[in-house]
Amino acid sequence: MGNSSAALTALPASCLPPAPVTPSFSRYLPHCLPCTRLPAPDLSRLREPIAGRGRAARRERAAERGSLSGRSSSLCEVTEGLPGRSPAFSLESAGLRSRKEPALFTTWPEPTRLPPFPATAWVGPAGLDSPYVGPHQHHLSGPLSSAYDHVRKTRVAIKKISPFEHQTYCQRTLREIQILLRFRHENVISIRDILRAPTLDAMRDVYIVQDLMETDLYKLLKSQQLSNDHVCYFLYQILRGLKYIHSANVLHRDLKPSNLLINTTCDLKICDFGLARIADPEHDHTGFLTEYVATRWYRAPEIMLNSKGYTKSIDIWSVGCILAEMLSNRPIFPGKHYLDQLNHILGILGSPSQEDLNCIINMKARNYLQSLPSKTKVAWAKLFPKSDSKALDLLDRMLTFNPNKRITVEEALAHPYLEQYYDPTDEPVAEEPFTFDMELDDLPKERLKELIFQETARFQPGVLEAT
Repeated sequence: MGNSSAALTALPASCLPPAPVTPSFSRYLPHCLPCTRLPAPDLSRLREPIAGRGRAARRERAAERGSLSGRSSSLCEVTEGLPGRSPAFSLESAGLRSRKEPALFTTWPEPTRLPPFPATAWVGPAGLDSPYVGPHQHHLSGPLSSAYDHVRKTRVAIKKISPFEHQTYCQRTLREIQILLRFRHENVISIRDILRAPTLDAMRDVYIVQDLMETDLYKLLKSQQLSNDHVCYFLYQILRGLKYIHSANVLHRDLKPSNLLINTTCDLKICDFGLARIADPEHDHTGFLTEYVATRWYRAPEIMLNSKGYTKSIDIWSVGCILAEMLSNRPIFPGKHYLDQLNHILGILGSPSQEDLNCIINMKARNYLQSLPSKTKVAWAKLFPKSDSKALDLLDRMLTFNPNKRITVEEALAHPYLEQYYDPTDEPVAEEPFTFDMELDDLPKERLKELIFQETARFQPGVLEAT
């Protein structure tokens, strides 16, 4: 053994794999969160401030500051002066797990069953020599770390992403980074900074710094009943953010309560754009929009019945499901699989008319629906007897079986239920919509890694100037 060891010679440095490089975290100071699990914030404490966030109140405040200038103040401005509350949360995962489902109507194969998504891991001292301690629940990817940004003087959430072993994870990571770096809206989560290794070969992980939001809608609905004021205000913010998203030619495709982040002043931000896709009106998307999308309970019927050709209306359906859940604290269509999901939908909406059936491209699906016994629509007032009649009217227009008859996001914002908040001058749209050539289908993971490296280059060497 001694002779064998003596015969070994050191490999040249060029033959050795690159040593892991830990990004610089010097900008972000530790911000410890309690280890004990505490309930979501009691939003009843904020009922009075919400009443002062309407359109008229916003204009009055702006006029008092002498800054009206034909435009109402932004949502973030109207929260100024509200009592601050220190976050103290350690929330459980809010994602809904999908089981394998029969592909009865769809013409594309069932998606490949991937191992558990490894995108987010703990960011902490173990193995990383970073100052981040204390878990914090964020959206789909799992636990995060909380830190204090001493440049912007604010708390932030940092998630560690390690997607480079699988093409699908690389694609979703790049898609979310591309979209969020180009979005600027108060009701859409933003990327504040991205930390990674300085070279492509050394890049093993990506650390994304985002706004710290204390909870999400899923957690709130598990802990308490929302007042009508809160339902109205949250719904307005969802639609306000969705208007911006749709104006950028983007379909979110996975709207659900756990992807709606909320802080203790009732500000709401849409997150998790890993399944988002581009819907370029100048491009024929036939055959492209066939990816498995949306958590089942919030999935529009045309996604299950058609193999292609869905539009922005799928997001409106999801918002309708979320509105119904806010009104009752339970999912409205909790299907266990495709057929059960359809049965839940038809059991409430009733059998589709012949005109509605004509919008279904898949003949097998159309014939199946025609073979079912006739069902009568259930009155919304019977399902939600204590809810605002205007809210139920808007719900009816959102949860319409035929996507061509479903209300648009602009029409929903103008609905009488949201009258106190509706202000088209304070509902911005995207300045530069996405185009189809920015999509990422069929790129190998090596190329996707290169694109992720390029997209994050603007943040190097790891410090972004305060804005």
